[in-house]
Amino acid sequence: MAPKATSAFMKPLTVSADLAAVVGKGPMARSEVVKALWVYIKGNNLQDPKDKRMINNDEKLKKVFGGEKTVHMMKMAGHISKHLS
Repeated sequence: MAPKATSAFMKPLTVSADLAAVVGKGPMARSEVVKALWVYIKGNNLQDPKDKRMINNDEKLKKVFGGEKTVHMMKMAGHISKHLS
């Protein structure tokens, strides 16, 4: 029986310097990056209190999220992809 292939989500990826400033040095799987990002967002109280789906970016997150002041949680994956290789 052949070894089970690692899914794309579990593959360790290189993390950009801007993203590493938030989630730590890579390589890490995309799922680990997302998990670490949420730890950072919640730990720094960056979710909008009125709309929890919106993230109020601090200076570190602005570098990851294209300079945007706020970003919708469903748009995070697109921004994160640009920082993983």
